[in-house]
Amino acid sequence: MPKEVLSEIETNLRSLFGFKGRPVIDRSKLVIPKALLDLYQQQSGSKLDITSLYKPGIFTHTANTVRSYPHVESPIDEKFSHHKFRLKFNLGNIPQNEHLKAAEITINRNAIDKMKSDEKRSHLQRILVIDIIRPGIKGKQEPITRLIDSKLVDIRSNKTVSVDVLPAVERWMKNPKTNYGILINVKDVGNGKKHVSKHLRLKRDAKDDWLEKQPLLFLYTDDGRSIHRKGEDILNNRKKRAARNGRRRDEKREPCRRHAMRVDFGHVGWNDWIVAPAYYEAFHCKGECNFPFPDHLNTTNHAIVQSLINSVNPSKVPKPCCIPTQLSSISMLYVDDEHKVTLKNYRDMVVTGCGCR
Repeated sequence: MPKEVLSEIETNLRSLFGFKGRPVIDRSKLVIPKALLDLYQQQSGSKLDITSLYKPGIFTHTANTVRSYPHVESPIDEKFSHHKFRLKFNLGNIPQNEHLKAAEITINRNAIDKMKSDEKRSHLQRILVIDIIRPGIKGKQEPITRLIDSKLVDIRSNKTVSVDVLPAVERWMKNPKTNYGILINVKDVGNGKKHVSKHLRLKRDAKDDWLEKQPLLFLYTDDGRSIHRKGEDILNNRKKRAARNGRRRDEKREPCRRHAMRVDFGHVGWNDWIVAPAYYEAFHCKGECNFPFPDHLNTTNHAIVQSLINSVNPSKVPKPCCIPTQLSSISMLYVDDEHKVTLKNYRDMVVTGCGCR
């Protein structure tokens, strides 16, 4: 491919992503959050052809983009313990055309396999998620806080805890100066025994897997580009399409149909900032649009009339064209120009049906 053409394609792709410039990424230092990888796998393997991101437990609405933010470490961290800790996140610049739909913080836990006899009743703990409206000043001013979420956890199991922080993030986006972070407070339930600390991965310690286990903030946004459809409508369309594609084609005329076309990001050198997929099958449409048209081409009445006129006077009116009539979305995991790992669903990227128009 000529460099000029490749450069033009990259410019359009960056515009689609909302980038000001091409990201410069050192992949050897890049850590992809496991939660985003899991969500990408869920989206890319989804049976429903949807652009909205679905995640059980949080109301993501019509979100089609997810951004991840790590905790910003500071000297203040040393003032906190493992059962009471402040998490601070730098949101950066979120495009103005994107609307916040959901926000969560994920906290990884280490299971407590063996407990002492006097701790048998203290396996339940309550995680309190507190929004810091205004920080306190020692000896002068009490802090102003509000409880925005609460989770009951069993410390004997090893699972990731997700807490809802949407009210706090909405306030931060309206006024970034009010971003004082989130306070996580862990309390025992039932017997008032001493805290079993360190099962929540809230602060850095000597372990090497901190980058993979650290708390992360995920923001779910909608850029307004997607047309959201109900699952029932999508399934009905898929059934109709499958029925049409199942009918026999007239191979002699080589009618309009879908052909293979692979887009390989590594081949053009974009795999340093496009994490996944490495490639995808985009497909394209090619073939003759001759009357009479097979049912599976889903031909419009206008195309039928145009074909009839073409048969009478081909020099005046061309044949209908073989073009994509049905398209589906793909999920892409990439690093943006602020080095934020982002998951986004893009509509109309894969040809799923061809027709004559």
